[in-house]
Amino acid sequence: MHSVGIFAPETVEAAHEQYDALGFSAQTVVREVAKAMSFDRDEYRERVTTDVVMTAREALFASLLEVTVGTREEFDEWCADRNDEVELAGNENVDHVVWHPIPFAGVIVAATFQNEETAAVGTLQRQAFGRHYRNAFEEHTTDE
Repeated sequence: MHSVGIFAPETVEAAHEQYDALGFSAQTVVREVAKAMSFDRDEYRERVTTDVVMTAREALFASLLEVTVGTREEFDEWCADRNDEVELAGNENVDHVVWHPIPFAGVIVAATFQNEETAAVGTLQRQAFGRHYRNAFEEHTTDE
């Protein structure tokens, strides 16, 4: 069993703080990619919108979520001590599982895989963001 990624926020506030901190990094990445694509000033202004930078920030955040990779047995043992809801995607008859707990949502997002660990990790990170973090951030922002 091992982990990939660095963000494992316990609260919406902690997750939102990490997400906010990636704003400048997302802008820098988008600017450098646009420069590498030889965008001139006009094309940059036209194509690099707030939505583009927000998408980059979301992708950066998701890609940094900590995901545990293990066998089905290790996953089942890990879950045995928890009362969180498990959202498991994939086939139950494969050998490996990737998972990411979201304590503030009371859920563990997980997916099974046989051979493609990197693809499973990336897919799970995007699903966790899209299903849970994005909504929590929107609710958190409107509550402030």
